[in-house]
Amino acid sequence: MPIVPVFDLDGTLLDSDAALVAPFVALGVREEDVSFGALLADECARLGVTVDDYLARYDATASLPFAGVEQLVSELDRWAVCSNKHRHSGRAELARLGWKPDVALFADAFGGPKQLGPVLDALDLDADDVLFVGDTDHDRHCAIAVGCRFAVATWNPRTSAQDGDIILRTPTDVLELLG
Repeated sequence: MPIVPVFDLDGTLLDSDAALVAPFVALGVREEDVSFGALLADECARLGVTVDDYLARYDATASLPFAGVEQLVSELDRWAVCSNKHRHSGRAELARLGWKPDVALFADAFGGPKQLGPVLDALDLDADDVLFVGDTDHDRHCAIAVGCRFAVATWNPRTSAQDGDIILRTPTDVLELLG
């Protein structure tokens, strides 16, 4: 059975840092105070803004795929998204880009931070059957929690690899890895 890649969305497939920060800045938060990888509700609470105010200012057209991601996605037969992103903006971005993963689960599907278990269940696959590609320590821990392989998307300049990570320099490296 071929390995199915599961991707984080923000910072992995999408170069979305500026788009994620902009609503906070518009609400008076200093750019340097914003962190990445947390649930939106948690980050909003930490920074003293409401999720509704944030979402009202979020531009779902501002995030662009990293170079090479469009080619990667177009060549995949089966793939999934596992993201802490709010469902509304995540689905809007997938639709805008014309991307149709087999499964796309967002923060509302997990009852807390993202986790791969529900994605594996929806795909009807075991951990050995997937590769999780992400950009944060949380992504790495998600993979470890279910026992699947983790590949770090080092095409994102703020990503750092750790011992044991599969290092991906470009999105198309995923295709080579999958064989």
